[in-house]
Amino acid sequence: MADFAIEAALLRNDRRLICGLDEVGRGCLFGPVVAGAVILDPHRPNPRYDDSKKLSPRQRQLLARDIYRTALAYSIGWSWNDEIDRCNILEATRRAMGQAFRRLQLRPDFVLIDAIDPGFLPVPGRAVIGGDGKSLSIAAASIIAKVFRDRLLEEFAPFFPEFDLGRNKGYPTPGHQNVLSCRGETIFHRRSFRLKHGG
Repeated sequence: MADFAIEAALLRNDRRLICGLDEVGRGCLFGPVVAGAVILDPHRPNPRYDDSKKLSPRQRQLLARDIYRTALAYSIGWSWNDEIDRCNILEATRRAMGQAFRRLQLRPDFVLIDAIDPGFLPVPGRAVIGGDGKSLSIAAASIIAKVFRDRLLEEFAPFFPEFDLGRNKGYPTPGHQNVLSCRGETIFHRRSFRLKHGG
């Protein structure tokens, strides 16, 4: 269960604005990888924030509203499928995170990232393995990124009904891969992933 212990220790060591960064959609076949960035108010951490994968859609939506209402700053960044195909998923994820970082309303003085080295950002930071289940700031970032990306895929779903994007959210379910094998990809599919997954 995520808590505020990492952030509290940093605050005791003269950090002031600690940003959590996380991404969703790295393993998808369709659409962008999306990153969330959140600077929580240290006086109002919500213990209900957790790894977005452990939460129901309704819980994520309610917690995202709470983040938008109480966080000191938040933002979203993304890299679309063509960028992922050009530069690889890790670099595209870094670009999405960099975009989210730059869009924050306040400039953080430290970043906590789920499992990615923060050296590509212009402030000090720390990679936290399994961070969305350990740090409330990273968990909050995962929640807003997941809510944003899921809504985006739901908006795309009526245009590509055979892919069932509203349900699979672009992930490589057997049904999604079967349709790809029979019908081929759309302009929003990751061609490099299509080759990698082979169907």
